Amino acid sequence: MTGAGDEAFIAAVKPLVDAVGGEMVPPDEAGTDDVVLSWRGAGVVAVRLPQLADSLDRILAALERGKGVPLADLDRRAKQEVVRALEARGAFAVRHGVETVASALGVSRFTVYNYLNREKGA
Repeated sequence: MTGAGDEAFIAAVKPLVDAVGGEMVPPDEAGTDDVVLSWRGAGVVAVRLPQLADSLDRILAALERGKGVPLADLDRRAKQEVVRALEARGAFAVRHGVETVASALGVSRFTVYNYLNREKGA
């Protein structure tokens, strides 16, 4: 049973949970990979985080919404900026990250690697 203070805590963390693509579940339903958030010494809510690959898809969708056009329609410079932003967020540490990004940008894996190498050489 959650009290009014607990409900305020849950409401306060909900935007963060939504932004990372997580799901809020009761603490007694938490799995071993879930994160139980405590408030005033008691578990109030558990957060079930998405798989990394799902997070990359969410990041790509958010970037596309922010740009207002499909990522594949961006010019070369804008695509390079997207690759830099994704690298800063760890997108290429995800298995098949380069392939996923290349597909979203409408370029080859080789092109994504060139964008990454260009940044490191600059």
